[in-house]
Amino acid sequence: MTDAIVLGGTAGVGRAVVDALVARGMTVGVIARGGDRLDGLRRAHPQGRIKTASADVGDAEALTDAVATLVADRAPVVWVNCAMSTAFCKFADLPVADFDKIIRTTFLGQVNGTRLALAHMQHGNIVHVGSGLAYRPVPGQAAYVAAKHAINGFAGAVRSELMQDRPDLHLSLVQLPAMDTPQFEWARNNLDMKPQPAPPVYHPDVAARAVLKAIDGNLREVLVGTSVLKLVFGDMLLPGYIDRRLSRNGIEMQKSDQPAWAAPDADNLHAPVARPGSATGDFDGDVAPTALTVDADRARKVIAGGIVAAAFGLGALVATTAARRRQTSLPHRVPRRLR
Repeated sequence: MTDAIVLGGTAGVGRAVVDALVARGMTVGVIARGGDRLDGLRRAHPQGRIKTASADVGDAEALTDAVATLVADRAPVVWVNCAMSTAFCKFADLPVADFDKIIRTTFLGQVNGTRLALAHMQHGNIVHVGSGLAYRPVPGQAAYVAAKHAINGFAGAVRSELMQDRPDLHLSLVQLPAMDTPQFEWARNNLDMKPQPAPPVYHPDVAARAVLKAIDGNLREVLVGTSVLKLVFGDMLLPGYIDRRLSRNGIEMQKSDQPAWAAPDADNLHAPVARPGSATGDFDGDVAPTALTVDADRARKVIAGGIVAAAFGLGALVATTAARRRQTSLPHRVPRRLR
């Protein structure tokens, strides 16, 4: 019996989400590539609370077989698409096979997961774990950014279909900021320095709480952290300025002070790394345990209302100033009684 399914749940944000769902009393089915980390995840939780199956989420057939072993007796009510991979490398230097693999894992993994969720679920919640980079691209991660943009479009199309066909099945996007996860230790790296999350950096538990917020409120989209708010709304207002700024420091801000040779040689792009799973990474800077987490639709209404109010106030100010100028420019007239 499985209450929830998490794809990519043995490390990073996915691991934090699994822990949070188990803490709520759910039995969670977890699918990932690394068999050793799946075994470790089962040992880390009370017996029977974790069900596992090994598959590459980018392989639709393998994922179908893995899911079948977890939902044979009951359909889940929560499904979280969380698997991802990336490479820190300029696009011109990124091999075709690496680009394709990132897209297959990070985007098509969510597509494959959603297809299977729809095959088994009539009600409940499907959550897509996205990124603020889905709104504001950064250099050095073209494939990952493309995948996160694609998730937004895919989720929007499917959501509208579900609203018509299955109104009790809710689809959410959770857009994350930089997180302290093993991603930066395990990702393929072509930089001269070891990569790091660009500050501000948040603990993976922040992401897990945001996923729960989306589920509890059946929210369309959740924005996590002030940095994501700045990415979303800043790009709406000043995209050219941000392009120029990122052209100067966009890659540098993703570099740590450790040379690339200090990072482990193996990465997890084409195969899982043989290292224990953990929600957190090895970032040694400030990691925030909490973040401003908002309903994206409500935030847009507030911003739009603020713009309208500002425009109205500016119009009133201009009108008042113009009226005063007209009054002072009128010719002085002597009262009739004094003529």
